[in-house]
Amino acid sequence: MNLLVATSLDAVDPQAWNRLAGDDPFLQYAFLHALHDTGCACAATGWTPQYLLLQDRDTLLGAMPLYLKQHSYGEYVFDWAWADAYQRHGLTYYPKLLCAIPFTPVVGSRILARESAHRDRLIAGALELANRSGISSLHILFPSDTDLGDLTRHGLMLRQGLQFHWNNDHYTDFEQFLSRLSHDKRKKIRQERRKVRDTGITFDWLEGTAIGDDDWQFFHRCYRQTYREHHSSPYLNLEFFRRIGAAMPESFVLVRALSENRPVAASLLVRNATRLYGRHWGAIEHHPMLHFETCYYQAIEFAIARGLQVFEGGAQGEHKMARGLLPVATQSAHWLAHPEFTAAVGKYLERETALLDEHGRTLAARNPFKSG
Repeated sequence: MNLLVATSLDAVDPQAWNRLAGDDPFLQYAFLHALHDTGCACAATGWTPQYLLLQDRDTLLGAMPLYLKQHSYGEYVFDWAWADAYQRHGLTYYPKLLCAIPFTPVVGSRILARESAHRDRLIAGALELANRSGISSLHILFPSDTDLGDLTRHGLMLRQGLQFHWNNDHYTDFEQFLSRLSHDKRKKIRQERRKVRDTGITFDWLEGTAIGDDDWQFFHRCYRQTYREHHSSPYLNLEFFRRIGAAMPESFVLVRALSENRPVAASLLVRNATRLYGRHWGAIEHHPMLHFETCYYQAIEFAIARGLQVFEGGAQGEHKMARGLLPVATQSAHWLAHPEFTAAVGKYLERETALLDEHGRTLAARNPFKSG
C-alpha cells in the first residue's frame, strides 16, 4: 500500500472514488472535480488540493479530501481567533492543512476507507504530511460519527458546533407537520405564508434534468445578489453550477418563486435518497417573508412529498427553531503542531463546550413542538 498526495483528481478513477464516497452528493467525484476545475476551490482562491490517496497498485483503497489553506474563508468552523493569537505571538498560522468539502457545512465521511487499518493509515498519513511540511495545524471539519472515534484515537481535539435540522415524523402533508407545533409557532408560520401568498407569488420545483441552462443562469444571478447584499464575493461561479447540474442532475432541486409567471427568487436544494440539504438562495425582488417560504417551508413540503427523512437547514441560525428545525450538535477535529498552543486551545475548547452545552439546554426550553 502506498500513500500519495494528489494536487488534482484528474488521475483518479471516478468510479473508484465514488465507491468510497457512497451516496453523499457532496463527496461525488463530479462535485469535487467541478469545484477545482472551474476555479472555485483551487490555489488561486486559497484552496490548494492535497488529496491523500491510499493505493494498492492500481486499486484505490482510501482517500481524504485535503487542502492547503491560505485563509479560513468558506469553512463554517471559525478559527480566526486562533490565527490572530498565532500572529500576536510571532508565529505563522497559514498555510494550514484542512480536510473538508469546500464551502459546504454538511456532516459526512472525511476518511474515505472501509477497512479500519486503511482509515488509520490515512489519518497517520495526514498528520505526517502536516508535520513533514511544517504546517501549523490539521483540521477535519464536519466528520461523521465513525470518523470521530478514529480521529480521537489519533489524539485530535474535538470542537463542538451547532446546526438546525428538520425531521420527518411520517408526515402526510405540511398541515400535519403544523399540527404538531405549539399554537404560537403554528400561527406565526401561517401568517408568514399568507403574506407571501397575498403578493400573488407561487412556487414550483424543478428537479434533475428539468433544470435548464436558463434556470441555472437565473439561480446564479440570485446567488450573486445574496452575496452582494452582504457586501461579500460569491464563492461559486456559474460554470460550477452548470457542470454539476449536467454531471449529477438527480442530486438537485431548484425551488422557484414566481410573480406573474416570472421568477423572482430561487433556492437550491441538494438531495440523496433520505436527506435534503438547503444550500443557497437569492432574490431579485424583495417581498416580506419570501426567504422563509423559499428556503424552509417549500423545502419541508418537498421533503414530505418525496418521503425524505431529514432536511438540513445549513449553518447556524437559531431563527430556524421557530420553523420546526431543531438543534443538532456537529463536530470538528483539530491538531496543532505547537505544544503550548495545543494546551491553550485544549483548555479553550473545554470552556467553549461547556458554554455550548448550556446554550443547548436553553434552546431545548424553546422547543417549538407541543410535546416539548
